Parts: sequence; C-alpha cells; structure tokens
Amino acid sequence: QLQLVESGGGLVQPGGSLRLSCAASGFTLDYYAIGWSRQAPGKEREGVSCISSSGGSTYTDSVKGRFIISRDNAKNTVYLQMNNLKPGDTGVYYCAAASRSCSSRWSSWGQGTQVTVSS
Repeated sequence: QLQLVESGGGLVQPGGSLRLSCAASGFTLDYYAIGWSRQAPGKEREGVSCISSSGGSTYTDSVKGRFIISRDNAKNTVYLQMNNLKPGDTGVYYCAAASRSCSSRWSSWGQGTQVTVSS
C-alpha cells in the first residue's frame, strides 16, 4: 500500500525556516513525481512545489526564491526547505505522489503537517 507521511511542521516566527519531509513507504519514489500543496483556514488548497522523477522542479510564484524542493531517492524521501517564512505561508502542508511527471494525476496523499508562521 502506497503511503506518504509528512513531518517537520511547527510554529516559527516570520523570517524563520522549516524543512518539511515527505517519506514514502510501500513503494519506491524513483518513478514518481512528488508535489507539495497547502491549505490555509478558509481557503482552497493550492499547489506549492513539485519535483518530477527526473528532478525537474516547479514552484508557485509566491514561494519562488524562498522554498527549495529536493529528493533523496536512497531515503525514499522528498524535502521542502522553506526559508524566509511569512504569515501567508501558514497552513496544512500535504505531499502527494504522481507517476513521473508533475502533470500526472495525483494518486496518493499524506495526512498533512501544520505550519504556523506567527510572531
């Protein structure tokens, strides 16, 4: 059974950093694209970043230059390094898997990890 587990969320002050992890079990990440999305209270879920199986990455405009997505296939884990965090980054962050490309249909989702940016 394909499972994704997010971790690394927490409370951080504006300007701070967090690194989220998305660990896969039941399958190998080598052939999957992994995307991160977030949902703030009262708002729709939005895509944040994605990394394809070949390592190509995309970011939504609001996080470009601040967030970095990476993958360690040996550890079956994808990371989202979040720097210079802003209150608008607050939300529940989810990772999801798709076959190879970030344009493919998302087939598995994690349970999410809470990120709160507040002073």
